[in-house]
Amino acid sequence: MSHNHTHLPDLTRQVTRRMALSLVITLVFVVVEIITGLMSNSLALLTDAAHNFTDVLALGLSWFALQLAQRPSHSGKTFGYHRAGILVALFNSTTLVLIALGIFYEAYRRFLSPPEVEAGLMVIVAVIAVIVNVVTALLIRRGSEHDLNIRAAFLHLMGDVLSTTGAVVAGVVILFTGAFWVDPLVSVFIGLLILWNAWGIIRESVDILMEATPADIDMEAMIGDIQAVPGVRGVHDLHVWAINQSLRTLSAHLLTDDLPVSAGVSIQAAVTKMLREKHGVSHATLQLECEGCMPADLYCDIIANNHQPH
Repeated sequence: MSHNHTHLPDLTRQVTRRMALSLVITLVFVVVEIITGLMSNSLALLTDAAHNFTDVLALGLSWFALQLAQRPSHSGKTFGYHRAGILVALFNSTTLVLIALGIFYEAYRRFLSPPEVEAGLMVIVAVIAVIVNVVTALLIRRGSEHDLNIRAAFLHLMGDVLSTTGAVVAGVVILFTGAFWVDPLVSVFIGLLILWNAWGIIRESVDILMEATPADIDMEAMIGDIQAVPGVRGVHDLHVWAINQSLRTLSAHLLTDDLPVSAGVSIQAAVTKMLREKHGVSHATLQLECEGCMPADLYCDIIANNHQPH
């Protein structure tokens, strides 16, 4: 059995501190945006305030999940708390869907009877919102490519950057044309953007929780690489899944000749190193077998099933 444990890097600890700062900045601005949205009677600003409030919740939960992930594994949770971030990402993205549905309903009501909007105040606040959202998004951008929890929070904030930019455009159009219906129209686009962001996170979170094979792993290529390791005659009972976005796990039975234990350990080490370097698998459990298996039947089913819908 070969294990290669990964630990939370210093980068994630830095992101945790930056995420806390982003949370405070966003919370303060939500209060400002709600007040000005009510004063200007702008649905776009109130919509963006609602989205920003979900960001406060998302950042708070993401921060807590990052703190939880730093706890060491124990007998009750041998993989530690790495899945906490996935659960938070799924929860955050699901709340985004509910918020988007509420936005669509309110936008529909305003399309039927567009209220007057104080466009000047709307533009000023929306411009400030763009700046605030860019700053908070950049604070947690580093590390988001390797952690689904951080990426979900980052996408929340980047969604705000685009939605507040839409609010600026709506305010300018209303200011010069008086077309108040532009305000709910922008809200619809914001809602669609929220749904698009949420769907990507929901899909990836569910895949991880269902222990699906990570999308960037080519099973056929992996099987070929394993069989190419000297001493390996075949592979079966191969399973690849993810604990979180960056921690990939594998278990497999390897067919070898009748070898001494020391030779088997060398084969395990070679396969583990190859899996880590070529396929990003950080934790491999390999069982050696030398009897009762037919090499021709070891991996054909995996290859055939690999072409089925996921």
